[in-house]
Parts: sequence; C-alpha cells; structure tokens
Amino acid sequence: MKIAFIGLGNMGGGMAANLVKAGHTVRAFDLSEDALASAKSAGCETFSSAREAVEGVEAIVSMLPNGAIVKTVYTNEVIGHAPHAATLIDCSTIDVATAREVADAAHAQGYKMVDAPVSGGIAAAEAGTLTFMVGGERHAFDAAQAVLDAMGKAVIHAGDAGNGQAAKICNNMLLAIQMIGTAEAFTMAQKLGLDAQTFYDISSVSSGQCWSMTSYCPVPGVGPQSPSDNEYKGGFASALMLKDLKLAMEAAETAGAKTPLGEQAKGIYERFAQEHGALDFSGIIKTL
Repeated sequence: MKIAFIGLGNMGGGMAANLVKAGHTVRAFDLSEDALASAKSAGCETFSSAREAVEGVEAIVSMLPNGAIVKTVYTNEVIGHAPHAATLIDCSTIDVATAREVADAAHAQGYKMVDAPVSGGIAAAEAGTLTFMVGGERHAFDAAQAVLDAMGKAVIHAGDAGNGQAAKICNNMLLAIQMIGTAEAFTMAQKLGLDAQTFYDISSVSSGQCWSMTSYCPVPGVGPQSPSDNEYKGGFASALMLKDLKLAMEAAETAGAKTPLGEQAKGIYERFAQEHGALDFSGIIKTL
C-alpha cells in the first residue's frame, strides 16, 4: 500500500519505519530536516511538503503536536489534494471537538477518516506494539485497520468520530492519577521503614496493584526496567502528560463531568513540568 506519513517526531518516526518494515511504500513529510533524514534512512521516500507527500496515496497517517496544527494540515494540505479514495488516519492526541470538526470536513469532501490516538510511548512506537483507540464510522475503521495493525499490538474501535480522543484522554487522566498514588505509596512505605522491593512484592499481588506499579515502577531498581532506571529520561515526558491532562479537564468541563482527582493531578504535573517537563511522568516521585 502507498501511505503518506505526516509528522516524524519521537513517535511518528518509529511508526513510519514500521510501516516500511511491513512492506508499505511510505511517503514522508516533516518540517524537521533531521526527522526527514531519519525517515529516509528507515526506507521512507521524503518530500518537501505534505501536499506533495499525499499525492496518489491510499492512506494518510499523521502524528502532530496539537489540534490547531492537525486542523491546518488537513484543511490546507490533505483534503482536496489527496485522492478521495484515501483513508485519513490522525494519530495525534488532540481535543475531541477539533477531531470531530476535521472529520466532518473530510466527510463533506467524500473522505473516510478516523482519529486514532495511541498508548504505549516511544518504545512501543519503535517496536510496533502501540495500542490504537479509534474513533470513526465502521467502514472507515475497517479501511484503517490494516494500516494500524502494522504499527500496533491492539486496534480498538471506540465508536464515532472523536471517541478515540475521548478514550485517550480518559485513559491518561487515570494513568496520571495512578502514578501519583503509586509514588505516594512507595515514598510513604519507605519512610515507614518498609523496603521498596518488599513493598512491591506485596502490593503487586494485592489490591493496590496497577500498571504504574507493575510495569512502570517509579522507584529505580524495582519491577521491570522503566525510565526510573535511567534517571527518568525517555519514556513519556511530563510535559506531554500535562498536555493530556489539560485536554481531559477541558473535555470534562464541556461534558459536565466531575473530575476532582483529574484536576488535582493536572495541578501537580503543572508544577512539576515547570522545571522538569522533559523528564518522564514517573519522575513525579521526585516531588515527594
């Protein structure tokens, strides 16, 4: 399949490379020359504009920083320039309203489009083990699935347009809350004289068990290898977690949902990210 890939940053670069490994022809575009060079070395064809990259393709995948950029790229560079038979797949994490607005604009021009934000981080993007939460009509999901399967371990249809974004921000709000709670529990256990490994051995098989403990422990040397073992470098940056929490709180306000712990988590990460935005979000334990 001939696929355009727009946005080759920390996540997009690995995703595009996996499409090449799966046998697809990838036409790549990014504003960064370094990102384009990396994509070319991974086997992608590179182009100087998104409009050029989408010529003659069967699918378009984007991984972009925010909703404003997604709207601009699709409105100005993709819709009306890509073949109308192409399936549009936006994997960025953006606000629900913009995702639905862009999908409506695509549908009005006869395109199939899904929002398909991801879970898994940079390592999963490179390994092809991402989870995709996909919003869009069933026929659009079916058309997108073969492309997404080449980049992930799970592709789940979440319902109508925008529902992929809804699933992503709800999931990451829960993750942020769990990580803060996990960090608090380990810190308190150690201050009470309980060894971190011993607490892990107990809690990881008890009712306090959660992914933030057993797969991504914020304490160095405990549990599977994670960013805490590398001074909290790599992984999922706290600045990106804060971005997702802000999106979640905006959505909660729009929907009239009560999220007191989500709001508190946003405040905690807001303060942490002021000086440590590049550190992995599990580094929040350093504040305790």
